[in-house]
Amino acid sequence: MAKILLLSHSKSMLNSLSERLQFENYATTETDSLPSATELSHTGDYDAAIVDGEMTITDIGLPLIVVTRKPNIDSAVEALRHGAIDYLSAPIDMNRLLTVLRGISHDGDTATASEAPRRVVRHSSKRTNCATQPIIGRSEAIEHVRSMIRRVAPSDARVLVLGENGTGKELVARWLHLKSGRSAAPFVEVNCAAIPAELIESELFGHEKGSFTSAVKQRKGKFELADGGTLFMDEIGDMSLSAQAKVLRALQENKITRVGGDRDIAVDVRVVAATNKDIRHEIELGHFREDLYHRLSVIEIDVPPLRERRDDIALLVDHFIEEICTRHSIEAKGIDAEAIELLTVRPWTGNIRELHNVVERLIILSDERITADAVRLYCKA
Repeated sequence: MAKILLLSHSKSMLNSLSERLQFENYATTETDSLPSATELSHTGDYDAAIVDGEMTITDIGLPLIVVTRKPNIDSAVEALRHGAIDYLSAPIDMNRLLTVLRGISHDGDTATASEAPRRVVRHSSKRTNCATQPIIGRSEAIEHVRSMIRRVAPSDARVLVLGENGTGKELVARWLHLKSGRSAAPFVEVNCAAIPAELIESELFGHEKGSFTSAVKQRKGKFELADGGTLFMDEIGDMSLSAQAKVLRALQENKITRVGGDRDIAVDVRVVAATNKDIRHEIELGHFREDLYHRLSVIEIDVPPLRERRDDIALLVDHFIEEICTRHSIEAKGIDAEAIELLTVRPWTGNIRELHNVVERLIILSDERITADAVRLYCKA
């Protein structure tokens, strides 16, 4: 059962959130004090914190979801700079909140296979939810991915992970970290597509106090936070050309400079990047620097789409049924062979992520077993 820390001065907000989350099978702890929340975050095994946006937002070592009754751009930017993974306005859209919480529990792309056990990685004084899913499948395509991970992980070579959305690129990056000599150090991720262009340099390299209007204190960027460990740069193909130039310099010299600073800071970081774009085509269009591509792609790992590994679908469905039924605290449901056959021939444009959502829908809407009729009824292509 996932545990959520709730922080607000409003008792009504705490009570209503707690009741709804407990109904959804989350364990909750409520507090109206930031010092108390910080202490709880270090003593309890929490998965995330939901914080009232009217309070001072600070990093307490957990993924933060900020909820505010007065949303505005400045407060949203400030929340993101302090590590918030989402920014919601009140009254809360519970469907969106639950989606975010499930994403934290699933740890990104749910993925792809193997006998490897789930592991939790924690580093320094900051706690992080890094439960890493196994890579599911026995197809030749996914065995090749696992083989590449085994060969490449022990080195410090930079890796570019290629693949469509939902194929499990983040999962590959996590296993590269876990099987490397850096596994006890931080695994830090940044989604280059989710951060506005004007903020990406501050996010990656940090900033000095006073370097821009809302820079009220010095802040380390992702490169510094990943020092000694692995920096996973997801959707690298969406990064601006100006930010690309600074990333290139960081990779060439193993040094960064904070925004507004004039001092070089040495960093020891292994970079694993990922993109769903045809990066060579982006280079031809002038959208991506060729020299940065060559710096990032010492090794390339292609994660296959689900339509190229259909033999793995039955294994993935069994895995998801067990995981989803456990999360919803219901008895595991069986699935008919004909239902599996129907799922196997679907186009799966959303890949593993789409399959996971479809299985969850079938579990919730089906009776004792998942039948072919249920697939036809609830999963129209």
